[in-house]
Amino acid sequence: MKKALSAYSLAAFLLAAALASTAPGRAAPPPVPEHPSAATSKAERDDYANDKFMRPLDAGLKAFYGRSFKPAQAYFESALNVIGDNTFAISFLNAAAVQQEGNIDVLTNVEEDAVSGAPKNYVNHVRLGFSYMFESLTGRDRTEDAREEFNAAVALNPDAQAAHVGLGILRFNERSTNRAKLELLSALKADPNNVLAREYLGQIYQTDLQDPQRGLSYVIDVPNLVPDYADIQFHIGSLLHDLHEPDEAIRYLKNGIAIDTGHVGEAGQHGYTTIARIEIEQHRLAEAQRYLNAAIAADVDTIYANTLLAKLKKGDYDASPSPGPARS
Repeated sequence: MKKALSAYSLAAFLLAAALASTAPGRAAPPPVPEHPSAATSKAERDDYANDKFMRPLDAGLKAFYGRSFKPAQAYFESALNVIGDNTFAISFLNAAAVQQEGNIDVLTNVEEDAVSGAPKNYVNHVRLGFSYMFESLTGRDRTEDAREEFNAAVALNPDAQAAHVGLGILRFNERSTNRAKLELLSALKADPNNVLAREYLGQIYQTDLQDPQRGLSYVIDVPNLVPDYADIQFHIGSLLHDLHEPDEAIRYLKNGIAIDTGHVGEAGQHGYTTIARIEIEQHRLAEAQRYLNAAIAADVDTIYANTLLAKLKKGDYDASPSPGPARS
């Protein structure tokens, strides 16, 4: 079983969960817990070695995956006060805003005012471009507005990374593989640890270029940069499954499920059924049934889980003589 990755990973977070009812507006950041010291990279840029950035980023991810979207948004804003053009934090800021009714409009208005007040500021154009991309997920297509902002940012600073990531995502969504790859590689040239660029290159090599080994090379180190990013664990598990490493694939998928406590993203929504499919391929039917029951209990991917359970009960899949030890 090969499971194609979502065309827009962060969009999967948004579409998987119902909109929260918190009132729009920016909240003051909650207290930020301590973050362990990060290892320093020799790369010319390494946002994830900056403790002042990582502490609120980690807190934001935990809040986001726990469905506490209002404090998550405040944490991501705190992170961006340290490193304003980190595209991973910008994306999660917008993802948290979309989960609160009306907040993406508030955020977009703030970003539009920032561009009007400082039209030659690179970061302002980038952040507005991402807000326009996320507004498109709510039913209003702002794709061309986003492209205009990213192009304006590139005109201001052709060598900076953030706008190239945004343009790469737009090209990826348009299935323009070569152009998407060129933009993302341009971003990595300026920022070798850019998480979004690595994630999308992993998807391009897996789904479009049919080279999961190369795709894995881009994403395998991402958990070392952001350990609390659940969906990268899901993507690594999918790539390892393509590479016929079922047990390692399951290990990463289980990591993603454990992090995504609120079943917000792909890991929490589809991790159980993906593991079940791998267990079926390995003829470990009792284990498959256990994960399908867990999906139903968590109320995620229930239609697919019930379909697979019905096939198991009908005997459509063969069990091996030695199913192996039970999994925790």
